[in-house]
Amino acid sequence: MSYAVYVGKELTADGFGFLAGYGDEPSSHWLELVPRNSHEAHAVIEVGVTPAADMPGIRSSIPQLPETFRHLRVSYSAFLGFPAPLINGGLNEHGVAVRDVWSASSPWLIALTPPDQHGPSYSDLARLVLERCRTAREGVELIGDLIARHGESTYGGNSHLIADADEAWVVIEFAGGAGLWVAERLGSLSIRVSRPGYIGIIPADFLDRDYFAGAPHLVDFAIEHGWYRTSDGPFDVNAVYGDGKGRWEGVAWMEEQLTERAALPGGITLEDIFWAVRTDRLTGDTSGYGQVVPLLPADEHGDLRVLWHAVVGPVAAPFTPVLLGVRQVEPEFAQHRYLTAGESSVFVSSGLDGGAPESAIPPAVEATRSAVAVYKRLMYLLAEHHEVFLPEVLPVWEAVERRCAAGLGAAIESARLLLDAGRADLAEGLLTRFSSTEMLNALNLAEAMVSSMDARSRVLFDVRTSRGWRGPEILW
Repeated sequence: MSYAVYVGKELTADGFGFLAGYGDEPSSHWLELVPRNSHEAHAVIEVGVTPAADMPGIRSSIPQLPETFRHLRVSYSAFLGFPAPLINGGLNEHGVAVRDVWSASSPWLIALTPPDQHGPSYSDLARLVLERCRTAREGVELIGDLIARHGESTYGGNSHLIADADEAWVVIEFAGGAGLWVAERLGSLSIRVSRPGYIGIIPADFLDRDYFAGAPHLVDFAIEHGWYRTSDGPFDVNAVYGDGKGRWEGVAWMEEQLTERAALPGGITLEDIFWAVRTDRLTGDTSGYGQVVPLLPADEHGDLRVLWHAVVGPVAAPFTPVLLGVRQVEPEFAQHRYLTAGESSVFVSSGLDGGAPESAIPPAVEATRSAVAVYKRLMYLLAEHHEVFLPEVLPVWEAVERRCAAGLGAAIESARLLLDAGRADLAEGLLTRFSSTEMLNALNLAEAMVSSMDARSRVLFDVRTSRGWRGPEILW
């Protein structure tokens, strides 16, 4: 399902906007740094879904570009039969950030979806925006062009929230196999929460408006199928093509909370955005990881852009800063076998008889701690007795984040001086040490918390053996 938050730059204390959120998937998650790459002429990439997907389709190929951009993303290994690895979004070197969020299409559109659907999936679209786009508007245009040329493979309806330093766009891709999509622009005074992604009323001449975009046949298709008449009044996208529910309760609550904070002296802070992703009213076990991206100006050096990453739902993990100019992601935060689809049936070696499938995870990486496994233990310990432990843990993570934020400015300025002096190698080393140190320090602290909380929980409460989640009640 996933969750995304956008806040425009005129509403914030630091003068730049934010795109934040989390992904809702039960599989493994890992942080991935993808370098800028060059590709041979006539290269293609495979996209779409397989006949084994919940809503089946066929794989197809689309042209690759000669060059793709450097970016940071979180990958995961399983969702509704879609081929792995999958992503919900991330941040690229040009400052374009994207979040993918479910957005249910109407039952009539789902029923129209052909079993041989083809074209990019939600994950493919998010990845292609990161690889190819210099602005959020380019991201909208890319998605529209890809759908028109190649189709789109759906699981029942989807949306993307794409942002840069100046604006953001909500893009909704509808099921049905008819190439239907619509997009709404969000400006510097906008606050938008997606879960699910939603767009309401659009003007009849939306294609002539700067704040909207979409398929040329968006309204005509609904008229042809008898789902809308011009005499019905304004065209409500959510009512005609979506779930008809408008803003969900959690979305309305968070948009109101952020609007109140924006009205306070100073505006919305980085800490407010952390809270918006972390709050236990919206974030729990289903939240696979958290991201917060400060939408820095377009002229910022690509290496100095930052993605704040929480390894699991940030109720149980701190946000730590990862600079795009790092040399590598530490193996603790790379892919491990923990929760990775298909790993339960293979060995790290090739097997005793030499013919068994081999794990996709390098043995040396698997020998390191799995940060996801550590933080998930903390998540479950917190949930069991959140009344006792949550007030203890959250102030610690908030303090970790304040310390990281205090050190981040100096690290960026030092790296900037090195980059300006032509010493990109030294800047890379500095940024790598800073990000890796903060992430590993937080992981060590999480392990200490787990050990202490496990021991105290056993003494105070014993180990519950019945099933069922005991965490805080969530609005979703």
